[in-house]
Amino acid sequence: MNTTLQKYLPERAIEPCFELIKKHGVHLKVVNHRVTRHGDYRRMPNGLHQITVNASLNKYRFLITLIHEIAHLVAFETYGRRIKPHGLEWKRTFQHLMVPFIRPEVFPSKLLPIIAHHFKNPKASSSTDARLSIALKSFDSQESDKSYVYELPMGSVFRLYNGRLFKKGKKKVKRYECVELSSGRLYLFQPNAEVELINDTSFEPPF
Repeated sequence: MNTTLQKYLPERAIEPCFELIKKHGVHLKVVNHRVTRHGDYRRMPNGLHQITVNASLNKYRFLITLIHEIAHLVAFETYGRRIKPHGLEWKRTFQHLMVPFIRPEVFPSKLLPIIAHHFKNPKASSSTDARLSIALKSFDSQESDKSYVYELPMGSVFRLYNGRLFKKGKKKVKRYECVELSSGRLYLFQPNAEVELINDTSFEPPF
């Protein structure tokens, strides 16, 4: 297990993560990239606690995702299985488990204030926090052919992973109104939603 963790986690996070995994009886599986999720937690029929995390994540997002899923396990075991998956009990558990990792020995200095702000009220997904998601993305090792919605010029046409086409419209508070070309229906997109640009004529700042 330690060998696996060395490949995917910041060096100073390996031992404390290993201890959490042992303490809570986690069966960790590192899996191929999934578009719709970074990780998940399931209690298996045999009582085993299985956590899966995408292998494609950079080490900082991998760490946050792993602790996110362990927090589900601990919250359910502490407060019962009838709590909301991302309710107050989970948030408090996630905050408590992450505190030992929010330090310069684990995260780069430019990430620390963004992560500290995020964990004042953690979201159901790190991707929902646009500022954190964009900051974490800068540490990805592979170049991507995807663009963020906020980068696209007004009126651009873009494609989602499932092939659906949209046209970018105006910003409404923190999200962008985009029209699905096939149905004419209006959808709201987070600024850090990753999409495939079909045309490009200008640039727009994120916030």
